[in-house]
Amino acid sequence: MNEAAIGVFDSGLGGLTAVKELTKVLPMENIIYFGDTARVPYGTRSRETIKKYAEQDASFLLSKGVKMIIAACGTVSSNVPDLADILPVPFTGVITPAATAAVQATKNGRIGVIGTSATIKSGAYKREIQKQNDRISVYQQDCPLFVPLVENGFIDKNDEIVRLVVQRYLEELKSENIDTLILGCTHFPIIADAVSEYLGRSVTLIDSGRETALFAANLLNKNKLLSTSGSIGQCRYYVSDTVESFRHTAEIFLGKSVDGEVYKT
Repeated sequence: MNEAAIGVFDSGLGGLTAVKELTKVLPMENIIYFGDTARVPYGTRSRETIKKYAEQDASFLLSKGVKMIIAACGTVSSNVPDLADILPVPFTGVITPAATAAVQATKNGRIGVIGTSATIKSGAYKREIQKQNDRISVYQQDCPLFVPLVENGFIDKNDEIVRLVVQRYLEELKSENIDTLILGCTHFPIIADAVSEYLGRSVTLIDSGRETALFAANLLNKNKLLSTSGSIGQCRYYVSDTVESFRHTAEIFLGKSVDGEVYKT
């Protein structure tokens, strides 16, 4: 079981930022990624639909014999918090790891959260932060245009379109004097430079993918499931839509080619 893969799923490509961090934190682990590219985005769906899709995604990964499942998707993590209850393997979403890191990072007790509309509407990040420390003020903003910006390659902090959209969404959060911001969608770290440029370097950005990778490492260690092979792990990618478009955009998220490692379900 120790040499089985870690399963990671997302509605599309955003979860690849978590995969990138996992390969840094756990280089010896095999990873199987499933991107539900045929049904993306999840962020505009009803909670019932998100739950159905998430259970199907997890079932696919279980069919591959994974030893752990990560919902590398803010929308799923915030709308299907009970997914762990029906899975036979360890599970984590991105909410608890990112919220915990934000609580530890803030100095003035004012935390911002950005995510998809479904994530923000759920209030999951706010609940988790205030469960850990009810004296912290939480300010939330949905940013529905960030995902299509990233997936269409608009990621340069100097791009006028990127700057305008970032300003439009983050203007109010900036006025609240936050000192910490959770990037509550795994797409968002791709434009972290533009976000940081607008908010200022004094605002700490919490990368939900990075924090989830660290949390997953601890969870595997706790369950004595870390790989003992001693060799570098391999990644395989599965998608529910065309392989070609995934390959092209995946390079933006991973910073490397995925030729020969992508399969259509």
